[in-house]
Amino acid sequence: MTDTTGIADLDFTSVTPQEFARIVKGLSGKEMKEIVQDGALRLRILREVFARMESQFRPENAGQTSAVIRWKVGQDGETVFETAIDKGSCTVTEGRSEETPKVTLVLGDTEFLNLVSGNANPITLFFSRKLKVVGDLTLAARLTHYFAIPKA
Repeated sequence: MTDTTGIADLDFTSVTPQEFARIVKGLSGKEMKEIVQDGALRLRILREVFARMESQFRPENAGQTSAVIRWKVGQDGETVFETAIDKGSCTVTEGRSEETPKVTLVLGDTEFLNLVSGNANPITLFFSRKLKVVGDLTLAARLTHYFAIPKA
């Protein structure tokens, strides 16, 4: 893979959510495809995005919500993370737990990165069938209010 984006050299811990959103917004389709095809880089980016969810969580908006959200990301939803929201706290784990999720979100890598960087509208993704929602649709619709999503 030729790294035309420079993203492979980034220290993601030093990139703000807004900077990440700008980087994602500036990627061409070809560049995004190259990132996705580099398994190690793809996983590094996904892990960093999910690691930030806890700090981006807005407990005041989630209220007394208690739910497990399963994220299946990739061409076949092969990478799984779970977000557990429990009355004002949020924890993220990699992999599938034995918990029954209240909602499962299935989407490709490009759609996921665009969604979490504020560069895609979840409703548009859903109606264009690029985001599959299994379970509680109301909870899925509220997720964007539970997290501070950066804008590019």
